[in-house]
Amino acid sequence: AVRRRLLQRYEHQPFISCLAGFYSCRWKRYQRERTEPGKCCCSKVHRECMFFPLLVAAFFVSLVFLYTWSEGKNDYNGFDWYNYGNLGFWFLWSLVILIVAAVSFTYISLLLVLAMCLLAEGQQLYLHWSHKIGTFLVLGFSISSLFALSILWRDHRKTVRLSFQVTAPYLHIGAIAIMVLLSWPVALHAIRADKKVIQVIIVGPYLAILLFLFLIPLGMYSPCIREMGTLGPKPALIGHRGAPMLAPENTEMSFLKTIEHGGDGLETDVAISYDGVPFLMHDDTLTRTTNIKEVFPNEAGKAASFFSWDALQKLNAGTWFLKNKPFLGMGRLSKADRNQAKNQSIYTLSSFLRLADSHNKLVIFDLYRPPEKHPYRNLWIRKILDVIIKESKIKRHLVLWLNNNVRSFVQAVAPGFQHTMGRKEPIEDLLKHNIVKLNLVYTDMSSEDIQKYAEANITTNFYVVNEPWLYSLAWCSGAHSVTTNAVHLLKDLSRPLFLMTPQQYSIMWILTDLTSAFLISLIFAL
Repeated sequence: AVRRRLLQRYEHQPFISCLAGFYSCRWKRYQRERTEPGKCCCSKVHRECMFFPLLVAAFFVSLVFLYTWSEGKNDYNGFDWYNYGNLGFWFLWSLVILIVAAVSFTYISLLLVLAMCLLAEGQQLYLHWSHKIGTFLVLGFSISSLFALSILWRDHRKTVRLSFQVTAPYLHIGAIAIMVLLSWPVALHAIRADKKVIQVIIVGPYLAILLFLFLIPLGMYSPCIREMGTLGPKPALIGHRGAPMLAPENTEMSFLKTIEHGGDGLETDVAISYDGVPFLMHDDTLTRTTNIKEVFPNEAGKAASFFSWDALQKLNAGTWFLKNKPFLGMGRLSKADRNQAKNQSIYTLSSFLRLADSHNKLVIFDLYRPPEKHPYRNLWIRKILDVIIKESKIKRHLVLWLNNNVRSFVQAVAPGFQHTMGRKEPIEDLLKHNIVKLNLVYTDMSSEDIQKYAEANITTNFYVVNEPWLYSLAWCSGAHSVTTNAVHLLKDLSRPLFLMTPQQYSIMWILTDLTSAFLISLIFAL
C-alpha cells in the first residue's frame, strides 16, 4: 500500500509528466509504460499502434491543405463572391477556413512534437481518446477540403503550382531542417534496434526521403532565378474596378484612389440602362453593391439593365462597402474616406472615361450585352462607341478594346484603339486582327509564352493579381502589366520578393545539402 501511494504521487520529473499528461492524460507514473528504442513505440492495447501513423498522416495532410489554402489568398474575394451568389449574404468564409486550417495544423503539430519527445524519453505512446477524435476530425476536414477544392476550384491547383516557382527554395530549406531534427530520434531507435530488419525499416524510408530532398532542386524551375541584369521593367498596375480595397468598387472614389496611388490604368464593367445610359456595374443585379433592397424592395432581384438611369441615380453605391468589408486585411478608413464612401453613387461610363482621359490613364472594360427584351440589346456596341467617341472624347490610344464582337466594325469606325484579346491565340491570327495586347487570367502565366508574344510586339496583362508573391512572379516572367485590387500595396514593391542568379541558387542549394548531410552524419555517429 505504501509502495502504491508512492507510485501515485506526481513524478519528480515534471517534463515527462507534462508530456504524458498532455498527450495521454496520464499524469502519474504508474499509469505509464517505458519502451526501449527500437521496440514498438505504442501501447499494444486498444490498437494503439495505428494512431501514431495516423497522427503523422494528419500532420502532412493538414500541412498540404494549409499551404494550399494560404497560397490561394489571391482569390479569396472570388471565393467569397461565389458563396455570396449561392447563399445570398456576404461573409468572409475564406478567413474562417484559413483560421480553421491554421488551428488544425497547429494542434496536430503539437501532438506530434509531444509524441516525438515521449519517444525520446523512452515512453510508450498512448493517445488520449479526445486527441484521437481530434486527429480524425483534422484528417477528415483536410481531406474533404482538398477534395472539394479539386472539384469546385480546379484553377486553384494552377495557383499552387505557380507558387512553387517562388516558395520552392524556402520550402526546400525548411524540409531539410525538419529532416535534420528528425535524424536524432531515427538514429536513436535504429542503432538500438535488436534486428537488422527493424533497422532497415526505420532508416530506409528516412534516407530515401532525404535523398529525394537533396536532389529535388534539379527539377525546379523559376523565372526569378535569372542572370544579373536580365530582369525586365516593373509591370504596370491597372486598378480592378478601381481600388476596391480602399473604396466601393466601380465608383468615382475607387478610381480616384487608384490614380492617387499611382495606378497606370483603370478597369471596369459596363452595363446599359433601360433608357440607354452605359453605367458601371459588375453584378447582374444591384443587390450586393447598392441599397436596392431599401429603395426598391420589390425589385431587388431585377436585372440592373432593366432599371432606368433616373432609378439608378436614386441608389447609394457605397454604404455596403462600410458594412460588409469585402476584402480580408482591409485597413481602417479615415473619417473623411468613410464619409466619402457612404455618399458614392452609380458611375456612368462617360464620367469614367473623362476621368481617365484627364489623368492620361489606360482603360479596359468588360462589356455586358443587355438581356432579352432590352431595347438596346442589338444596339449596345454602337451605344458604347458613341459614348467613347462623341461624349467623352477620350484619347483613343488609351482605350484597350477587349470585346471580341464585331471587332472589324470597331476597328473601322474607331481606329486607334489598342485591340486586346482575352485568350491565347496563334501569333499569326493575332497579328491578322491587329491585336497588340493579351488580357489573360494569371493562371495562364508562362514566361515562355510571354517572351514569344513580346517578340511579335504583343504585350500581356494578367488579372487579377493581388498578392506580392504573384506580382513578383509576373515581374520575373516579363508581364507588361497586371490588373489588381491592391494598387496601393504593389506600388511599393521595389524588387521581386524572390530573385537570385543561378550561381547564387546553386551555392545555396549545395551549402544546404552539405551542411545537413554533415549534421545528420554527426548525429548518427554519436
